[in-house]
Amino acid sequence: MKVMIVTDAWLPQVNGVVTTLAKISEGLDQLGHDVRFVTPQLFKSIPCPTYPEIRLSLLPYAGVSREIEAFAPDALHIATEGPLGLAARRYCLKRKIAFTSAFHTRFAEYVHARIRIPVDLTYRWLRNFHAPSRALMVPTPSVQRNLEARGFTNTVAWTRGVDTATFSPGARDALVNRRPIFLYVGRVAVEKNIEAFLKIDLPGTKWVVGEGPMRAKLERRYPHVHFAGIKTPAELARYYRAADVFVFPSLTDTFGLVMLEALACGTPVAAFPVLGPIDVIGDSGAGVLHEDLGIACVQALDIPREKARGYAEQFSWQASIDQFVRHLTPVAARSAAWLLISTPS
Repeated sequence: MKVMIVTDAWLPQVNGVVTTLAKISEGLDQLGHDVRFVTPQLFKSIPCPTYPEIRLSLLPYAGVSREIEAFAPDALHIATEGPLGLAARRYCLKRKIAFTSAFHTRFAEYVHARIRIPVDLTYRWLRNFHAPSRALMVPTPSVQRNLEARGFTNTVAWTRGVDTATFSPGARDALVNRRPIFLYVGRVAVEKNIEAFLKIDLPGTKWVVGEGPMRAKLERRYPHVHFAGIKTPAELARYYRAADVFVFPSLTDTFGLVMLEALACGTPVAAFPVLGPIDVIGDSGAGVLHEDLGIACVQALDIPREKARGYAEQFSWQASIDQFVRHLTPVAARSAAWLLISTPS
């Protein structure tokens, strides 16, 4: 099967969307499918205001149309709601081509955190964007319920996984600071609510791995916090292992792959009881969810590392890949057996 994925988020960005799409592509290749990506790398682009790592493609409709027509995909998936996603959606609607889409990011909450556009207004726009999609893939049951309560009618479950080989228990000597060590991994930006972690009075040491527009200001404001920048997956695994607790302060993520990566390394999680952590951690005992993040951090210190690892082993990228394939829809009306026939045994 020829699968085209249109995404405004792609390498060299480092985030959960890119990680997920890269894993899906790898899995589809192994299954024998022919995968083609349409990304900002194919177009003239400009940095996204307040998020320069994201490139916004300029006037991409003609180029996206050519890419679709040249590849002639059997299935087309629109991963993001940016300029490329909008162009692909327009092409599909104009030519009555079926497509699927995904809800990776709580975009309405992100926009509100940055420029105060009302959340309901952005959700209305998102609902209109995804309405023609044959299947809107969402990462967790709580996100699915939230979208359905806002009038989305085409949601389907699409879970996430973790690379338990790269992210695994091992030596914990990467960081030699005073323990306990509390670690944050992610974008250093307002929508990640990172200051909710940095301002807590905790024993031991705090580390931040990642980059973003707030880093310089936060380094000045919190001189006792260690900032490490972006790390490769192998390097990142060493930081996860060395930490005693992984802290996830975000209130706007739909999933939070970094939580699974930390757990796979044996590090328990502390987070708020909100969408994302509710589904990833829940009542598993591998982390602590509490309205007071400081309490969650301290209580998570008592969780055995083997419990965290054991829970992470339940999350498989293969299951995520299988779900993705099942949700794909042929671009044109074909027999009901199309997907079974086009999926290698």
